[in-house]
Amino acid sequence: MMKKKSLADLIEELRVNENIVNWHEIEPQEARTKPLPNSVDSRIRAALEKRGITELYSHQHTAFQTVTAGENIVAVTPTASGKTLCYNLPVLQTIAVDDTSRALYLFPTKALAQDQKSELNEIIKEMGIDIKSYTYDGDTSPAIRQVVRKAGHLVITNPDMLHSAILPHHTKWVSLFENLKFIVIDELHTYRGVFGSHVANVVRRLRRICKFYGSNPIFICTSATIANPKELAEQLTGSPMRLIDDNGAPRGRKHFVFYNPPIVNKPLNIRKSATVEVNNLAKEFLKNKIQTIIFARSRVRVEIILSHIQELVKNEIGAKSIRGYRGGYLPSQRREIEKGLRDGEILGVVSTNALELGVDIGQLQVCVMTGYPGSIASTWQQAGRAGRRHGEALILMVASSTPIDQYLVQNPDYFFDRSPESARINPENLIILVDHLRCAAYELPFKETEEFGPLDVTDIMEYLVEERVLHRNGDTFYWANQSFPASNISLRSASQENVVIIDQSNTANVQIIGEMDRFSAMTLLHDEAIYLHEGVQYQVEKLDWEHKKAYVREVDVEYYTDANLAVQLKVLEIDRTSHRNKASINYGDVTVNAIPTIFKKIKLTTFENIGSGPINLPEEELHTSATWLELKEADPEIGVKTLEQLMLGIANVFKHIVPVLVMCDRNDIHVISQIKAAHTQLPTIFISDHYPGGIGLAEDVYKRFDEVKNAAKNLIEKCPCKDGCPSCIGTEIEGINGKQKSIQLLSQL
Repeated sequence: MMKKKSLADLIEELRVNENIVNWHEIEPQEARTKPLPNSVDSRIRAALEKRGITELYSHQHTAFQTVTAGENIVAVTPTASGKTLCYNLPVLQTIAVDDTSRALYLFPTKALAQDQKSELNEIIKEMGIDIKSYTYDGDTSPAIRQVVRKAGHLVITNPDMLHSAILPHHTKWVSLFENLKFIVIDELHTYRGVFGSHVANVVRRLRRICKFYGSNPIFICTSATIANPKELAEQLTGSPMRLIDDNGAPRGRKHFVFYNPPIVNKPLNIRKSATVEVNNLAKEFLKNKIQTIIFARSRVRVEIILSHIQELVKNEIGAKSIRGYRGGYLPSQRREIEKGLRDGEILGVVSTNALELGVDIGQLQVCVMTGYPGSIASTWQQAGRAGRRHGEALILMVASSTPIDQYLVQNPDYFFDRSPESARINPENLIILVDHLRCAAYELPFKETEEFGPLDVTDIMEYLVEERVLHRNGDTFYWANQSFPASNISLRSASQENVVIIDQSNTANVQIIGEMDRFSAMTLLHDEAIYLHEGVQYQVEKLDWEHKKAYVREVDVEYYTDANLAVQLKVLEIDRTSHRNKASINYGDVTVNAIPTIFKKIKLTTFENIGSGPINLPEEELHTSATWLELKEADPEIGVKTLEQLMLGIANVFKHIVPVLVMCDRNDIHVISQIKAAHTQLPTIFISDHYPGGIGLAEDVYKRFDEVKNAAKNLIEKCPCKDGCPSCIGTEIEGINGKQKSIQLLSQL
């Protein structure tokens, strides 16, 4: 029998590993506490003492005093610092004093709502007061729904349910809206981009309805670390906010380590695959029974790592003790995995960023990230998963060969000295605004003088009258349509409906195993694609595009699939232009046409290409906003072919730099290089929003173009390769020094 190593042993072994490029230690911190305020009800006090809580952390104390004084707050502290008490304490206190009070809790996902409900119910039970708390989501049975509407003191739900099931039927929720004292918005930082822009409008509708029933609730928001929590909370709720960020929670020592895989091909600067390194590192921890979480960027990557690690450790600890966790799994599967992690039955979990949020999965000791998660805020969220209170924790970020990963491991100060990014929303996006004005008019007649955010919306209302959606009588607009507007509007994506994935491996028991948005489905669920779920491979037998269904069957093959998407851009209108010496930067409206072309089969073990096939799907069109830069004159010596390669190289760098600077997901933007743009015939690079109408990301790039350009230049300069490689401009360019030329080109902008 091998002797098991402790985490301390493994940390000492790692210290001498030559692939470690930066070792950052975060000192432990003692708790800062204050006694429970005297005003806290004795029954709540007793229940808290039973759980070992006799004092409050400084931020919890400040939150309680501020909310009790009637102010809206946004509390910002790291993972596992006791944020829930910031809202539960004032809410339970108010209900304990006045039984008619009501509160509405909003969580971005069902998993979080379920999690909070069980914690709340335990406290309530120990308090011995008859406070009813219920979750209201798609899984709530019709019988219980009536009880929730009439008698729920605490209604726990998500923005999607509020938008489509509660607000449109507010007349059934009179007792909630008449007595609503608090609206709690947890995980505020997740409400950014498209989703946040929708939710800001849902909150506007919620406030209209509260006003109609005579209530004026206090907002309590909590967030992980972002640069602009107060601004985001005020934009999202339309109310002034008080920021609380004096974190008093304790933490153990953390080791934050950057790991750069060894170079396997010197001239091309190609490194060993991050996935392979993650598998080997994770195996060491798991073999020694150290609870570990592994984060991966995509669903496919999660499944590939999961199957490899299960294979590596099945003899030592059994494959069942390692599980996957990501969007697309069914709720029951997720609950079981969360419970297994808390009980310690599950030793390792491989997850997408679905576990970044505050789902309670207990005390993990090690966190391994496959590549940079895409934003500084996200990285800290994932790191917060390890070492929940005391004791040492190890966070390992294994860099991939992508430009941004290499930039970060070579400039660790950029990461450790930067504050997390700002989260941006644009509730005034016309497409989103019109959708929610329709919903608002359906819920309650709309007065001409009424405000809905900062814009004057009378023109939009007049337009809806012309479209026969509304009917005008005097100074009031009434709903005039047969349809029910909220049901056709998805808060989370541009496409109106998801593709449902149906497993027909067992003809006696055909079942739905997941779903996916339409744009992703084009490249991940086409006919013959290999779809991975819980480490199991499925082949897509038929994608029924018209009815949005993908039929899959379990298979066991040695490869996965990767599809190509051909994207074209046309400029519709130019709104702004800034002229530079040999180039111009523009911002305006464009259409993006995307069509998947072919897919490749890639071998699981060696990652080599072993076959391909065509994809036959219709084109999808998107009207959105973009920033683009045009080269008015290029060095005539370069030649068209070389210029095209240089442009592609710079576009490659932008693709990685832009999401970091404007805080968005890599899939929220498109970067496309054209050697002859249709509208000018000039060499052009487009950076566009991946959402109808745009949500302000491209506009942000336009405003901060010099910052984007300088970061791109810095990345190319610092890359250790000689003439260009996959970690910067993509490839070497024949006949010239591609790195030098790319830097010159960027300087001309």
